[in-house]
Amino acid sequence: MTDDSGDRRESTDPHTLGIHGGGHGSREGGPVVPPIMQSAAFFGGTDGGDVSALYSRYGKNPNQLQVGAKVARLEGMEAGLALGSGMAAITLSVLACVRSGGHVVASRHLYGITRRFLELELPRRGVDVTFVDPEGNDAWRDALRPETGLLYMELPTNPTLRVFDPRPVAELARRKGIPLALDATFASPINFRGGEHGIDLVIHSATKYLGGHTDLIAGVVCGRQELVERVRSLLSLYGPALDPHAAWLLDRSLRTLAVRVERHNRSAEALAHWFRGRAGVEEVIHPSLGEHPDHDVARRVLSGFGGMLGVVVEGGASGAERFCRGLRLAAPAPTLGGVETLVAVPGLSSHATIPESERKALGIPEGLVRISVGLEGITDLETDFGHALERVRSGIA
Repeated sequence: MTDDSGDRRESTDPHTLGIHGGGHGSREGGPVVPPIMQSAAFFGGTDGGDVSALYSRYGKNPNQLQVGAKVARLEGMEAGLALGSGMAAITLSVLACVRSGGHVVASRHLYGITRRFLELELPRRGVDVTFVDPEGNDAWRDALRPETGLLYMELPTNPTLRVFDPRPVAELARRKGIPLALDATFASPINFRGGEHGIDLVIHSATKYLGGHTDLIAGVVCGRQELVERVRSLLSLYGPALDPHAAWLLDRSLRTLAVRVERHNRSAEALAHWFRGRAGVEEVIHPSLGEHPDHDVARRVLSGFGGMLGVVVEGGASGAERFCRGLRLAAPAPTLGGVETLVAVPGLSSHATIPESERKALGIPEGLVRISVGLEGITDLETDFGHALERVRSGIA
């Protein structure tokens, strides 16, 4: 028998880490699958030790610790922390780096709810935010202030699938001694490994690709030990701990993450090429396509082009609605990254609170449909999307 002191701990292969990372070793008579520690608390606390290690609300339940450590291994980071949602991971990461009187420099290209948090909530806490065009490295530098405590960006961006090179931003952050936090939900650790690119904090809505089955809500933060512990201290105050059963489900899903994402990558790229030139389609957005504005950057930075796909259909918002109503296999739903193919119209959902003029400036036209390509057969998906495009062209409501 082997244990976790063996050579497999040295592996950087995501297929291996998804199964064996996180510290669950093999021993005679032990379970192959880690058990669920469905307990709010653990005996002890009278000897002056760390009481937080005995209470699941502090994020130190064995299931919570194991899944956080596994994602950290996948990212090539020192430490990882599992939380109750992706937004919990985002908000606590930001709050861990700035305080009243501080300043954040953030990309203009962000998930709509993240943008709302930065615009509406941080000012209430005395924190200023400057949004910059992430394509220009000078913009990041010029926006810095003495009180800047955090740089923040996404890769790829939601929903426009822009791939802005994080390496110059990471170098700037390193020189200035400012943490760079990056939401890599759309990439997953399979397509982008934060530890290899100088990122200080990598954030995931684990509800998406890490969970992969649309059956749990979770978030993960990975990074330097000191920064992750800052986030953990806020977890103890605000309380968005991940339930042990959900942590166990997330760990189970990570065992197949690499093979799932590889299939997502292949299927999305195949569909991107299928959509090109189709009647009823004005634009196809996927980093694998040569006409994508960041194709060259994506080839250098990403290990795979991702399972997310954007299609701009004719007829604006009404055309996008007709497209979605014409689907039989894929279906509208406000999430992504699962085994099933799901669609959303960002102008009517995740980015509805952003003014139309600004959405267009960000590359979010009214007819944009965001497609999270699942694991179904490609021919079946092509048939389904073909039927939906017929409804767009015919104007059927």
